[in-house]
Amino acid sequence: MKASKGPRSNTRKIMRKKPRDRGMSPITKGMQEFEEGERVNIVIDPGVHKGMPFPRFQGLTGVVVGKRGAAFEVSVKDGNKAKTVVARPEHLVKN
Repeated sequence: MKASKGPRSNTRKIMRKKPRDRGMSPITKGMQEFEEGERVNIVIDPGVHKGMPFPRFQGLTGVVVGKRGAAFEVSVKDGNKAKTVVARPEHLVKN
């Protein structure tokens, strides 16, 4: 049988919290606001599944381009190509 290649495959190390960080994330992380043009780091919070960006973008820095509902659009350079990542504020950290 062919192995599943879903969006969270091969992410055992990437999507793991440190023992002291386990449990629910603070509610203030979800209430963060970002301005257009602001630089942010994509740091995936594995405790929040909603609005999680694709694991390839973990640890990258980008620029907030706009807002899409409760999420933010972040322009990220992937190799030589610019890509737009849609992520909720729980997965973004101000740079």
